[in-house]
Amino acid sequence: MTTGAIKDPTYRRSGVRSLTQLLDPEVLANPYPLFQLLREEDPVHWDPYLHAWVVTRYEDVMEVLHRFSADRTPTPEHLAQIGLGELAPIAQVMVKQMLFLDPPAHTRIRRLASYAFTPGRVAVLRDHIRDIVGSLIDGVARNGRMDVIGDLAEPLPYTVTAEMLGVPVQDAPQLKAWSQDFAEMLGNFQHNPERAPRVRRSVEEMTRYFQSAIRQIERQPREGLIHSFLTAELDGDRYSEEEVIANTIVTMVGGQETTTNLIGNGVLTLLRKPDELARLRADFSLIPSTIEEILRYEPPSQHTARLAPHNLEMRGRKIAKRQAVIAVMAAGNRDPERFPDPDRFDITRKDNRHLSFGWAAHFCFGAALARIEGQVTLEEMLRRLPNWALDAKPLQWRTNLGLRGLTSLDINFVSSVH
Repeated sequence: MTTGAIKDPTYRRSGVRSLTQLLDPEVLANPYPLFQLLREEDPVHWDPYLHAWVVTRYEDVMEVLHRFSADRTPTPEHLAQIGLGELAPIAQVMVKQMLFLDPPAHTRIRRLASYAFTPGRVAVLRDHIRDIVGSLIDGVARNGRMDVIGDLAEPLPYTVTAEMLGVPVQDAPQLKAWSQDFAEMLGNFQHNPERAPRVRRSVEEMTRYFQSAIRQIERQPREGLIHSFLTAELDGDRYSEEEVIANTIVTMVGGQETTTNLIGNGVLTLLRKPDELARLRADFSLIPSTIEEILRYEPPSQHTARLAPHNLEMRGRKIAKRQAVIAVMAAGNRDPERFPDPDRFDITRKDNRHLSFGWAAHFCFGAALARIEGQVTLEEMLRRLPNWALDAKPLQWRTNLGLRGLTSLDINFVSSVH
């Protein structure tokens, strides 16, 4: 049984199963019993509130990620139908982002971005990332306490992301604020319509900011992803300014939100699993496999949507062409048919091919960077901050259906600066 299982949650009492129940703070605190119920009772489930199919078994999630269409940006007409017509300008940005494209358009955009994020290119950043982490820890080490999110898990990726984009690092906190707003659009905008004006304003501000950055980089070229986008030419084809801006935004958001959640979720999980934390302290060579197990056990990105490419049947359910299908990677990651004893957190787990970075053509091109940031952060925290203890105050999870992370994570430790 999953540790910390919810006692008599609403979805059990009512018999209704919906991912919208993740907005219940109790369910949000531990969504895995809901995912288990869906996986066991109705693995291809029609969600009456999201008007989408929800898929929860590893094999099926992999199939959806591999073969279903990512071209799912809501049209202005659809947004108007659900009372969010004012978000139409955001849809116009999203429709040019690789996250929402199928081949060949996806292939065209991704080729350049993948080049910028190859494991080899990212690996040279490891020492620089270590310097950033060290500086951030220096700022809190003598206090005997820290907010893992605010003091480390947020500023590390927003600093690294600003540098990789080629924009001033002093702008990084503003980029982070915009990213959090855009994450609302990716996670659960339809459930928080009152936030729509803020999300639209942030997208408009981001667009103006990157338009200005493009002008500056054109006048005074400097290395970074924006410069790579601007100068790329593939078979005589160049990217439009709108494509540069759209994919800079999605890279920026992906590079910050998920890495912040990876670090926060990982530290919390280790605090809740003291035996595994002790094993890790005794053997730092387990750090890479620990990061993979964190990604499987508490994935920063919980699910994503696709569209059925044609009329089809999955586990006896008839899915119509272009119907929305939500692939719950977090549920597939705990499928006992794929992972032995899946609710056990095991930092030495073998054959840990989790789904947390997606699959196939849409596999996260920033995965190598996220892994390095997670590994370096864990190593430096373990090396310099002994005797972690979770603060007594209640945990608060972000109310985002798709992106799982904490608003803060206060820990205490015995200061030991080297």
